[in-house]
Amino acid sequence: MSWEDNVRKVVPYVPGEQPKVADKIKLNTNENPYPPSPKVGNVLKNFDANSLRLYPDPEAFKLTEAIASYYGVDNNKVFVGVGSDDVLAMCFLTFFASSKPILFPDITYSFYDVWAKVFNIPYKTIPLDDDFKISCDDYMQDNGGVIFPNPNAPTGRDMSLSDIEKIVKNNSNQVVIVDEAYVDFGAQSALGLTDKYDNLLVVQTFSKSRSMAGARIGFAIGSKKLISYLNDVKYSFNSYTLSPLSIELGKAAIEDDEYFKKTCSKLIATRENSVDRLKELGFSCIDSKSNFIFAKHKTCSARYIFESLKKKNIFVRYFDKPRIDNYLRITVGTDEQMDIFIKTLKTIVETEK
Repeated sequence: MSWEDNVRKVVPYVPGEQPKVADKIKLNTNENPYPPSPKVGNVLKNFDANSLRLYPDPEAFKLTEAIASYYGVDNNKVFVGVGSDDVLAMCFLTFFASSKPILFPDITYSFYDVWAKVFNIPYKTIPLDDDFKISCDDYMQDNGGVIFPNPNAPTGRDMSLSDIEKIVKNNSNQVVIVDEAYVDFGAQSALGLTDKYDNLLVVQTFSKSRSMAGARIGFAIGSKKLISYLNDVKYSFNSYTLSPLSIELGKAAIEDDEYFKKTCSKLIATRENSVDRLKELGFSCIDSKSNFIFAKHKTCSARYIFESLKKKNIFVRYFDKPRIDNYLRITVGTDEQMDIFIKTLKTIVETEK
């Protein structure tokens, strides 16, 4: 008998590579290529460092109030955490305590199965269809809860609001979580359904559309009862999750709606232009409503392209997994970054012919 016999052993989530080279184009972790709102910069310039000697507000009231005001909900329908990963982990710990398996897609955010294993939650993956779409009818079986992203990752496909509502309505005895990390890039949010269904929780993040991945701010919106249960678990785990600085930064970001919408529009335009150019090079691209493109080439393998780009300090995401091992996930950068990327890509695929 060894102390190691009592260690919880899991295969951890593997985040996208964070290359240390200086001269690079980084299109592998779905970060926003544009800076946060100028109002965020103003907060940083004027922040009182002396306030860091004090514990932060455990309720993060300034931030939850700003989020509630922006989305037109009551403060007690908002929960905040250290990025949506923290929020989602709290959701798994709080709502998925059944002996029945939770359901999520087989091709999706790869943290879901990690959390399920860490928290000893039984789970069942539901295969996407041949077009990489989520079929809502597959989620009508007996379960202990449901979670899926909209748009999905890494495919970028979105679901209709009617299909989402069908899943929520037909799982009224379970909590349904919609992970909307990428929703601001063209998909329809399910936030409006939280007034109608008390078993629906919608999770979003400041990391993508608000250009604040480094600040680690995520939030959930749902019924007062759902949020109350989440807070009970949070205060049993870590009362002080968001720093005073993050609270102020998040408040500033969400209050600058004009900048937020302008940045999202720029990224969507760049995405659509990049898809057209990729198709000209022989790529097929799944219709994306996210800030990334999921694409494969008709003749060149994804691994070959991935490795060839990496040698030139251009980083995209490659998944060595069944069904998607010939696809690349390409984060949408600035127009200038995408121009360099596609010109380099053109050389790679033409050389391989």
